[in-house]
Amino acid sequence: MTAVLRPPAPPRPATRRPVNRRAALEWVAVHSLGLALGLMFALPVVFVFLTAVMSDEQAFGEDLWPREWHWGNFAEVFETAPLLTYLGNSLLYSLLATAGMLLSSIPAAYALAKLRWRGRNTVFLLVVAAMMLPPQVTAVPLYDAWSSLGLTGSLWPLVAPYFLFDAFSVFLLRQFMLTIPQSYVDAARVDGCSELQTLLRVVVPMARPGIAATALFCFLYTWNDYFGPLLYTSEVPERWTLSLALSSFKGMHQVEWNLSMAVTLLIMLPAIVLFAFAQRSFVRGITFTGVKG
Repeated sequence: MTAVLRPPAPPRPATRRPVNRRAALEWVAVHSLGLALGLMFALPVVFVFLTAVMSDEQAFGEDLWPREWHWGNFAEVFETAPLLTYLGNSLLYSLLATAGMLLSSIPAAYALAKLRWRGRNTVFLLVVAAMMLPPQVTAVPLYDAWSSLGLTGSLWPLVAPYFLFDAFSVFLLRQFMLTIPQSYVDAARVDGCSELQTLLRVVVPMARPGIAATALFCFLYTWNDYFGPLLYTSEVPERWTLSLALSSFKGMHQVEWNLSMAVTLLIMLPAIVLFAFAQRSFVRGITFTGVKG
């Protein structure tokens, strides 16, 4: 008995998946908005860069693109002003202030977040109130106090307060430490750890993203600070920071905008590089909790 051979069935036409038009429109809208915001933030930096490599006659003229690239402007600004001295002062101010902030704010935030003691909520309200106090209100009495000690004209009045108290840093670190489960702290105490050991071995490693974000905030604030150096070091040019030196540089070279923009770009560069390398820790410190895994 012979088997009947049947012709193979014709292939089925490929079915096209329905396109989610709403999702596609949302994707286009979100990416278009992100591109627009990126251009809005990038165009000023591009404008500063293009002006920095222009000639003096072309800067702030009709042309937005340089006819000739004057890379020597970046070397000329170092010959015009002692920028290396100003750079050293800015680094000294920012690094010491950040270190002092961490040494004083981490224990204070731990006490407000993980220790139970009478008056804790009242002290926290005082910290919040200190955040709302404008620095101009305390400028005159603080200046009188530092002047009586003979420290005006130096960086000590700018650095020393960070070793004592910084309301914003204490608040930010306290809010981050509250996300760390209390069970970890209690387990360390049961194992015989003191409060200092619990802070250093348990809380600080789990709070590294928050500490990194707070340190970055402090560094950028002090790096761009203008009011403090103007108040305490304006009469001593050897103690000027870059932000204060930039203002005086524009005063000396009101027409040479290409050199002013070159200095501005050199001042912006360290902050941009630091944020680029610390971006992951900064985002984790703002968005993530203190629990890993």
